[in-house]
Amino acid sequence: MLLVPVSRSAALREIRPTLALAFPIMVGQVSQMLMGVTDSVMIGHTGTVPLAASAFGGNVFSVFYVLGIGLMLPVSVFVSRARGAGRPDDCGEYLRHGLVLALVFGALETAVIVALGFRLEWFQQPAEVLAIVQPFYGLIGCSITPVLLYLALRQFAEAMGKPWVPMFIMLAGVGLNAGLNWILIYGHLGFPALGLMGAGISTLVSRAAGVAALYAWLRRDPLLRAALPNRWLAPLSGARLREMLHIGLPASGMLLFESAAFAGAAIMMGWLGTVPLAAHQIAISCSGTTFMILLGLSAAAGMRISAAVGAGEHGRLRPIGFGALALGALFAASFMVIYLVARHTIAGWFVRDAAVIALASQLLIVNALFQLFDGGQVMGAAILRGLSDVRVPAVITFIAYWVIAIPGAFLFGVHGPGGAMGIWAALAAGLAFAAVFLGWRFARLTAHPPKA
Repeated sequence: MLLVPVSRSAALREIRPTLALAFPIMVGQVSQMLMGVTDSVMIGHTGTVPLAASAFGGNVFSVFYVLGIGLMLPVSVFVSRARGAGRPDDCGEYLRHGLVLALVFGALETAVIVALGFRLEWFQQPAEVLAIVQPFYGLIGCSITPVLLYLALRQFAEAMGKPWVPMFIMLAGVGLNAGLNWILIYGHLGFPALGLMGAGISTLVSRAAGVAALYAWLRRDPLLRAALPNRWLAPLSGARLREMLHIGLPASGMLLFESAAFAGAAIMMGWLGTVPLAAHQIAISCSGTTFMILLGLSAAAGMRISAAVGAGEHGRLRPIGFGALALGALFAASFMVIYLVARHTIAGWFVRDAAVIALASQLLIVNALFQLFDGGQVMGAAILRGLSDVRVPAVITFIAYWVIAIPGAFLFGVHGPGGAMGIWAALAAGLAFAAVFLGWRFARLTAHPPKA
């Protein structure tokens, strides 16, 4: 059996359409992250303890958030594949079933989040953090269902080749969140200064408004309206739900392994004290922002891979995949330089505490070094998902985060001499493992042409 060749020129040809699709998705992803960064910056100006509390609450919530992201990813995979195969009716059906999954899992996750809110002391965080975190945590927890609904609607639009309006809606949501923060955190325009709780209210309102705006646009756009389901309340297809869960559950597992590892790292930072936890929040907010750019790029690459599979164009899989990996490496290298050069300035944007700024600047050095690994693992996971390959990648990510990263963080950061830097170095090692083996998996699966 002959290897499928991939030339540099073929990969370069595929970079431009990938980037064209990816750009508005990347901006939308960054906008989603900027909502949390805006909260961190504006909360940070009220003190180190509120910033640490937002870090703790946000990191616990992030586990549920990324679990939901994975469950909604099949919408983009199967809508792209149906569009590539010329089956518009299937596009709307995958959206309908995705929204049902969003409602069901949103309700389940909300119940767990609320229940866990009464047991936050299990995480052994500083007493001053636990004293103020509960209202903020509960409010952002109630936003999980709007988040899942928005993800399903947005991925449908992007997979249908309409990524720009969702991007602008997300940007508007960031602006709305910032404005509400200014009013509710600091107490402007006659409102009381609610501090951390005000940030939670702003986030919940902004996310709910984003869902309403996106759905209203989908109903008005001619192309998307034509692909919407004819009967929203028709009986569900068990086969279609199983098909989506076959991709969504392992994808959720992969993202859960990663997010839970980072949430675990935040909890371990809390064991080291309020200053390390606040510094971690600064570094992880910066890392998460640049990660969202790479996540947007990977989403576009995954959709193009899935569309090529649906169209039967197997010869384009390697050029699309390797072109996207090269583009991701270029972006990651640029972020690396920015963090190394401007780390002190960036840390100073968040807080005035000199000890927090000093430690956050050190963590940003490690963050700079693992940009390439983070980009490689998210890109590898996305292009494999486009091939409907999720089980082996789930095993790879489990090993990366729960055999390498978390044990390493505990041994070298908490019980070893590394401290906060040791925790971040262990995370970097896990990311490196995932990046290498996910990339190898894609190369292996696309190395041979399909059998006739």
